[in-house]
Amino acid sequence: MKRSQGYAALVWRQFRKNRRAIVSFYAVVALGLVAAFADVIANEKPYVAEIRGERYFPILREYAVWVGLASWPASLRDVDWHDVDRAQATFPPIPYSPERIDLAGESFAPPSPRHWLGTDQLGRDVAAGMVHGTRISLTIGLVVVAIQLGIGVVLGGLAGYYGGWVDIALSRLFEMMLSIPIFFLILTVAAVMPPSIYNVMIILGLTGWIEIARFVRSEFYRLRSLDFVQAARSLGVSNRQIMFRHILPNALAPVLVSASFGVASAVLAESALSFLGVGVPAELVTWGSILAVSRSNTFAWWLAVFPGLAIFVTVTAYNLLGDGLRDALDPRLRNR
Repeated sequence: MKRSQGYAALVWRQFRKNRRAIVSFYAVVALGLVAAFADVIANEKPYVAEIRGERYFPILREYAVWVGLASWPASLRDVDWHDVDRAQATFPPIPYSPERIDLAGESFAPPSPRHWLGTDQLGRDVAAGMVHGTRISLTIGLVVVAIQLGIGVVLGGLAGYYGGWVDIALSRLFEMMLSIPIFFLILTVAAVMPPSIYNVMIILGLTGWIEIARFVRSEFYRLRSLDFVQAARSLGVSNRQIMFRHILPNALAPVLVSASFGVASAVLAESALSFLGVGVPAELVTWGSILAVSRSNTFAWWLAVFPGLAIFVTVTAYNLLGDGLRDALDPRLRNR
């Protein structure tokens, strides 16, 4: 007898029929790989180098130092890696760090075999900044969405499950948050607080959970009267278990779609803040900060094209991924 197809397999089969969603899925995976291996792709330190007869693995040691498992030996603390003999070292494809400044004739250098995407006003390699900017943008997007999910699922679940005065009070809170101009609130708070990428994550996370909460509320409100919930109540299951073990798994479809859109919105918001020079430290290289330099240096077209294209591709990929998830998870849209 043929085994029935599981729900996850059914959703994946429906998802694969959407070519735009599949392309967007692979684009998101590629962006994630670039973010995860940014130090391996663009770094002024070599993979392996021989210095004074000793063999070192600087990039691996850098990771070990970062997690506290090792320290830099005295012989490597003052090494200028660009002066290391290329015959005795193996460098990444982009042998530059995003923060490395070179004002000796490298300012506003156009794209070339030496600098694939050119340099900015300080001589920093744009390709290295783009690679490491991918990590910053995706990290912000994922952390912001995690904060939004934590707040939105809890408040939306409480409103939809209990109803009554709890629903009324929380719904008024949702409406009050919707009436606040979020972007201007972010600008105000970011201007008052010290520049920090963590502050940007917290601000975006604490101000963008309303849509998730409303989706969760409507799903909980719809599911709380179904038979499986009534059966769980009759068996004496606690409200907390009913909400998060029985109802929430059946209400995840719109939450996942909203989370996908939320990552795109967070990336776009961070780029806008970096472009305006608010909230993000000046020494941190992001897509928005690269784009901001082109505002007063219009001749350096590469400073506008490459980060703008990266923002466009990332936001479009996450939006199309969200559309594909919505079509695959919603039975009413599967046959379109």
